[in-house]
Amino acid sequence: MGRNATPMKPKPRPGKPPRRQSGARTARTSLRDRLESWRHHHLASARDAARRMVLTPASSIMTVLVIAIALSLPAGLSVLLDNLRAVTSGWDGNAHLSAFLHMDIDEDRQRALASEWRGRDDVLRTEVITRAEALEEYKLLSGFGDALDALPENPLPPLVIVFPKSTSPAALERLKEGLAEAPQVDVVQLDLEWVRRLYAMIDLGERIIGALALALALAVVLVVVNTIRLAIESRREEIVVVKIVGGTDGFVRRPFLYTGFWYGLAGGVLAVILVQLALWYIATPVDSLVSLYQSDYRMVGLDGEAVLTLPVFAGLLGLMGAWLAVSRHLKDIEPQAF
Repeated sequence: MGRNATPMKPKPRPGKPPRRQSGARTARTSLRDRLESWRHHHLASARDAARRMVLTPASSIMTVLVIAIALSLPAGLSVLLDNLRAVTSGWDGNAHLSAFLHMDIDEDRQRALASEWRGRDDVLRTEVITRAEALEEYKLLSGFGDALDALPENPLPPLVIVFPKSTSPAALERLKEGLAEAPQVDVVQLDLEWVRRLYAMIDLGERIIGALALALALAVVLVVVNTIRLAIESRREEIVVVKIVGGTDGFVRRPFLYTGFWYGLAGGVLAVILVQLALWYIATPVDSLVSLYQSDYRMVGLDGEAVLTLPVFAGLLGLMGAWLAVSRHLKDIEPQAF
């Protein structure tokens, strides 16, 4: 055979198919396996975050205490405000106006005026107190019965007590002006104006507590942000190694999110304990003060809903702070190219 002759290809043997060359096979993971792996990593991240908190007790306790104190202040003030609102809830039901008549108004004219006012749309009912009844009541309450008997005549004027249908300040003021227009009336007094002032102070207290709660919630988030930032810096080399071997940002982020949640949750639980202890400490003097106003009201603490809501809310604040810290600082940690 010459040098330039075309080489002959060997013919395949009959009955044996030619061998096919194939590359590496790709392993496919089912959705169920992915969800199971995701669940296991969440559990492992939660356990690891709790373990790291236990291994650093000093810093963990300090962070939890700061969160608890920040949350217990608005929570405790809110409970005190709820107790004050409960104590005064029924006081406006006895709101009434006292219409003092001129001294020369006899009982018949007094009862006729009371009947006339009872027909007004803004009046619920009226009560007549004659001069003689007023004198007997004053003798009973004041203890100056003998001195009053020595007076030449009864010094007390006739009185008509008017109970309004509406206890709003505007309605009471209109009713007061309408009663004062009667010629038989000397002066009209609203006996529970101080209750209106108290309700105005309660409304102001609600707004102040709301603003305080918002400010302290922001403080909790900032505390968690700073704590998670320090944790990220202390584990920088570990994060770099995880990213080198293919760990995603979500994989790296997850343990820090659980750390923030555990900090918030623990702070919320401790805040509930602090509020209950504070209310227990002041319960006795508060009950003594309330009893001086002939009331059998007893102070109540956080209800069941608040006991559950406060720790969960604190945990969400911690989760938010951790998310902000990780989103800000994690992207700055990347493996160096060689």
